[in-house]
Amino acid sequence: MTTTTNEAPPRQLDFIREIVDEDLKSGRYAQVITRFPPEPNGYLHIGHAKSICLNFGIAGEFGGVCNLRFDDTNPTKEEEEYAESIKRDVAWLGFSWGENLFHASDYFEQLYGYAEHLIAHGLAYVDSSTADEIRAMRGTLTEPGKESPFRGRSVEDNLDLFRRMRASEFPDGAHVLRAKIDMGSPNINMRDPVLYRIRHETHHRTGDAWCIYPLYDFAHPPSDALEHVTHSICTLEFEAHRPLYDWLIENLPVPSRPHQYEFARLNLTYTVMSKRKLLKLVEERHVAGWDDPRMPTIAGLRRRGYTPESIRNFAERVGVAKRENIIDVGLLEFCVREDLNRTAHRVMGVLRPLRVVIENYAEGQQEEFESANHPDDPSAGTRRVPFSRIIYIERDDFMEEPPKKFFRLAPGREVRLRSAYFITCTGVVKDDDGNIIELRATYDPATRGGDSPDGRKPKATLHWVSAEHALDAEVRLYDRLFSKEIADTGDDFLANINPRSLEVIEGAKVEPSVAGAQHAARYQFERLGYFSVDADSQPGRLVFNRTVTLKDTWAKVSAG
Repeated sequence: MTTTTNEAPPRQLDFIREIVDEDLKSGRYAQVITRFPPEPNGYLHIGHAKSICLNFGIAGEFGGVCNLRFDDTNPTKEEEEYAESIKRDVAWLGFSWGENLFHASDYFEQLYGYAEHLIAHGLAYVDSSTADEIRAMRGTLTEPGKESPFRGRSVEDNLDLFRRMRASEFPDGAHVLRAKIDMGSPNINMRDPVLYRIRHETHHRTGDAWCIYPLYDFAHPPSDALEHVTHSICTLEFEAHRPLYDWLIENLPVPSRPHQYEFARLNLTYTVMSKRKLLKLVEERHVAGWDDPRMPTIAGLRRRGYTPESIRNFAERVGVAKRENIIDVGLLEFCVREDLNRTAHRVMGVLRPLRVVIENYAEGQQEEFESANHPDDPSAGTRRVPFSRIIYIERDDFMEEPPKKFFRLAPGREVRLRSAYFITCTGVVKDDDGNIIELRATYDPATRGGDSPDGRKPKATLHWVSAEHALDAEVRLYDRLFSKEIADTGDDFLANINPRSLEVIEGAKVEPSVAGAQHAARYQFERLGYFSVDADSQPGRLVFNRTVTLKDTWAKVSAG
């Protein structure tokens, strides 16, 4: 139920895996059961990917089960679209929940019963204070809270009011159900936390069957217990909530006793990881949607051309820590670059074409060259690349007056064309404004295949495409969405958006071997980077996204 698409690497124990390992060895548990509990109120991001890899990974490594459970307790923000996207993302990452798909809403009746149990035992009460009044009575980190004037209500009155809340007798905000714990606790989360609130909203699964909904802090522990979860793994912000988790497990008649463990969430440079802020980017159209390739969402990374293997590898490299830290996004880029270097076929594409006429190559003549699809993998095979009198090279690969260390094409200079011939620039054609629009060149027929019989070796090898055979393509060059390393600077984070995060190039030219490329097919455009076929591609209209450059141009991470 928890196998990945690839065989798992040798296990390296982190502190959570050490706990799991010891629990199994000691006989505390016979089987490990974890869960991944996303709220369907947005698309998952790379931080969730780390949690997915951890929860499903631990279950798989220790022969256990990982449940996918939707925390659908807030009907005002949740949608079926988000739930479907989450299932799609988890499956794409290579994990399966099998028959273990659950929803907090599956347990609404049982959770309601647990709430009545707390009331009946004097451990919960209906508070009729306003939200502002409850907030004011809660106290601060240095001052204890104050008891609500409704805290002393009788069990009978509380049960009556709670049942009437369920029966839709009251408007939103009229009452809440609170746990009765300790308003003087140094842990604010233990100061009579709210367990249920009134929400007259249609739920995307239960419709209008309910008008009261449990808060996550209440729904989470008994849901874990009902599923017999052994290790409830959360991020560090829930560490202060663990006493409430334990209090609920202790005071409810649940069928098992799960334990909560916390690890440091993933924080990444040059992006934001808050669902609220990602939603703001989408709603205010700073990006094209949740799957915009600049977004840190799993859907965005997938559309950009990232592989599930690279994301799983990234999660493994980041590891599981107890303290918060910020991971350089360069590590994520390195992981996809490493994977695509191994798996992506090589092709030639010219982003900003400059026309070159080879004057001593006969008009109408054509030939093909055999070129390897991968230089280090013979099993990848070869492809036939057509050649003709007129070719395109990259505009940046020519300079009329080159500086000393520029080794590419220039007047009178010879270069090698990948898999083809040596050519020498013999002339430059300009328009009336002095812009270079065409080059003239000659080729050496003796250098067919890119080698010279006399042993001469040009200092540069250029990629190219035959003008007659080239396919037109739109290429989208993506950069980091934010220009500041620490982009999440509060509510003013939008000021850090990189205005050059997307460049769209129309009229790029690619070799004909990619004519039938399917959506999400990945290639290395030689010398340019790794590219993926975008969902916008249609027959006769190729659209490529640049996944990542060939090198870390931000110079933030080393391959070592």
